[in-house]
Amino acid sequence: MHRQNWRILGFAAFSLALTLGAGQAQETVRVRGTLERMDGDAYIIKTREGNEYKVMLTEKPMVVANVKASMADIKPGSYVGVTGMPQADGSQRAVEVHIFMESMRGTGEGHYAWDLQPQSTMTNGNVEQAVTAVDGQSLTVKYKDGEKKIAVVPQTSIVSYDIGDMAEIKPGTKIFIAAAKKQPDGSLLTPRINYGRDGIAPPM
Repeated sequence: MHRQNWRILGFAAFSLALTLGAGQAQETVRVRGTLERMDGDAYIIKTREGNEYKVMLTEKPMVVANVKASMADIKPGSYVGVTGMPQADGSQRAVEVHIFMESMRGTGEGHYAWDLQPQSTMTNGNVEQAVTAVDGQSLTVKYKDGEKKIAVVPQTSIVSYDIGDMAEIKPGTKIFIAAAKKQPDGSLLTPRINYGRDGIAPPM
């Protein structure tokens, strides 16, 4: 897919759940789970809570693979998304760090509430500084309205993004869908699907 299309689709799909009004938000669903089976063109996904969703993809979906990465892959200038937990001093402790492809720069930029855990946040922006100190590692992430200092601990999950391949999505694959639209028949329709490559789970 052309890089510009990746950027446009990435931003639109990731931002959809964040920008919808209250009435429209009831029509969207965020899905974290495992592909159970295929039903024709539909993906039957079982969520972490035990629910099952029938998910259909739009005509030209964005398919993204999450790949295991490390702090060594994060450089000043990298565009990242960090799921964090607020700390008493105003900083954030990273639960997860997602390293975006350059073609996805700008996706979901900002700092806002996230629903992975109670009180968790998402910070998407440019890495201004990556520091390793005696007491651990930290990132300074700058976005259009400010910046956050984020502590990266040994338990932090770090992944990068890669262009996905539908052939890799098989029963047992871990799935994340940021914003699927509920259809009249109860199924879900999404323009983007994230999956974990080599057995990892998309940490979002």
